[in-house]
Amino acid sequence: MKVAVLGSLNMDLVMEVERLPRPGETVPGKGFTRYPGGKGNNQAIAAARLGAKVSLFGHVGDDSFGEELLRVAREAGVDASGVERIPGVPTGVALILVAPDGQNQIAYAPGANGRVSEAYVERVLPVLREADVLLLQLEVPLAPLAFLLRKLPEERPLVILDPAPVRDLSSLPLARVDFLTPNREELGHLVGGAVTGRDALLQAARALLATGISHLVVKADKDGAFLAESGGVTRFPAYRVDAVDATAAGDAFNAALAVMLAEGRGPYEAIGYANAAAAIAVTRRGAASSLPTREEVQEFLRHPSARQRAA
Repeated sequence: MKVAVLGSLNMDLVMEVERLPRPGETVPGKGFTRYPGGKGNNQAIAAARLGAKVSLFGHVGDDSFGEELLRVAREAGVDASGVERIPGVPTGVALILVAPDGQNQIAYAPGANGRVSEAYVERVLPVLREADVLLLQLEVPLAPLAFLLRKLPEERPLVILDPAPVRDLSSLPLARVDFLTPNREELGHLVGGAVTGRDALLQAARALLATGISHLVVKADKDGAFLAESGGVTRFPAYRVDAVDATAAGDAFNAALAVMLAEGRGPYEAIGYANAAAAIAVTRRGAASSLPTREEVQEFLRHPSARQRAA
């Protein structure tokens, strides 16, 4: 099973805080750590740890952060030979505040990620076309993503788009997206209103499915996940865990979803597995460092206490 990832590589600078600050407010920090991250990098590492053959594409700068990110990806088993280093441009950086309950706030400077172009996509397109599943996110420019979606064959690969950070998707040919995976807040931004209940979720799902997307998967934190298809909405309850850092939970979810779909599993089984991977990730600090292996997810699912679902 081949999974390709086109996306961002960032260095995450993480501070633990007593609580997330309000606008204009300063709060005390409890600790500071640096972690390799970026949604593309995280999802590639997560998919490799879950057993897929993974190729990563994107840009880093010619600085020490870029070198470290590439080393960590390779050590995780990711083929990062398609990642280009851009001279004179810094590697992307994310500043992350993490509260005691695991919730976070993130600010992002794209750096080299912003240099991903249509010309680059054209160079790596032959490899992307051969993947079983292609993972995309929005920490790189939209124009090359739109170009890529138009250039892909209709039948392959299956495309999963994580609309984070949330942006206007009107320039993208969404009919070529098989799975769109927003969280609840991103879903609200995409449809122009808060999504607070099942009726609102149904209405939002209908609006996005009308764009041609085959499946809408909403990551809803403690409420688990929801799969919206033409026939309705199915809820997948969350697992009970003690969360400490939700930074890479969405990336673990998307990678696990991709791996299961690449193996030919159906969306129902894949989403249940993805919920388990995300549950493990929130119990650990950092981004790439929090991502579970296949063996860890399987053990989590076998353990009786892991099967206790949140209400």
